[in-house]
Amino acid sequence: QVQLVESGGGLVQAGGSLRLSCAASGRTLSSYAMGWFRQAPGKGRELLGAISRSSGTTDYTGYADSVKGRFTISRDSARNTVYLQMNSLKPEDTAVYYCAAKVNVGRGMYMTHLEDYDYWGQGTQVTVSS
Repeated sequence: QVQLVESGGGLVQAGGSLRLSCAASGRTLSSYAMGWFRQAPGKGRELLGAISRSSGTTDYTGYADSVKGRFTISRDSARNTVYLQMNSLKPEDTAVYYCAAKVNVGRGMYMTHLEDYDYWGQGTQVTVSS
């Protein structure tokens, strides 16, 4: 069992930056593939990006077109935390942001579908004002 806790959300002006954190307890995050999602009011949950289970030398990442070049996912194994760095934020980025973990995944692999993930955090609100 793993518990995920997101933090770092808040109110920011358009063009600003935020860094979200996803801290894990119970297991080592480097053993999982991790994803970041968001859900805006009245919309479905959207995959923003994912990072692979650690291969020992390289972590692979992938991003949705809507955030590519603006958002970056990284992992700090010593802190057992995954981050989502968000730059050049837009009002349409306003949503609740979630991290999720996928167990039983091969090294160097990550998942791109919501239903593939096994554990979820409670979410953190990000509001971008115009």
